Amino acid sequence: MTEDARFEDGGERPLNLGAMDVEDIQVISSLVQDAVLPANEIAFQKRHKRLGLLVNRVRWEDQETADRSGRPLERVQSVLSVENVQNVASQGIERDSETVLSLLSIAFEETEDGAGHVLLTFAGDGALRASVETLELRLKDVTRPYLAPSGKAPSHPE
Repeated sequence: MTEDARFEDGGERPLNLGAMDVEDIQVISSLVQDAVLPANEIAFQKRHKRLGLLVNRVRWEDQETADRSGRPLERVQSVLSVENVQNVASQGIERDSETVLSLLSIAFEETEDGAGHVLLTFAGDGALRASVETLELRLKDVTRPYLAPSGKAPSHPE
């Protein structure tokens, strides 16, 4: 008999997750909320049909442990990739600049036969829309966790 995975089972292991449906997207979106990246760390590899972002994400999966121990939350560099991309449109983002972006959410708008648009929303009204043939995202940690320079967890006014 199998059981659902729990955060505690992951320990200090790096994340390596895939998303193939809307429920999976919600999980990845929650894990990359408040991730920061310079705009020039966004790359569309047209030949490989891939949109890639190198993000510095908050390790939200470690929040309970950090709260109990009294240490600040950590960040980790991760690659977020959107596969099967036909084209990418942007709003309010100059992709070749060093402007630091803060990722707020990821969503999927289905069109027909599994195709649709992956929407990445950034603070300050920035957005990317990747038109995809089919939904497939990947999130993979590529460095060890580190303490964020600010030493504080992001907060959102209510």
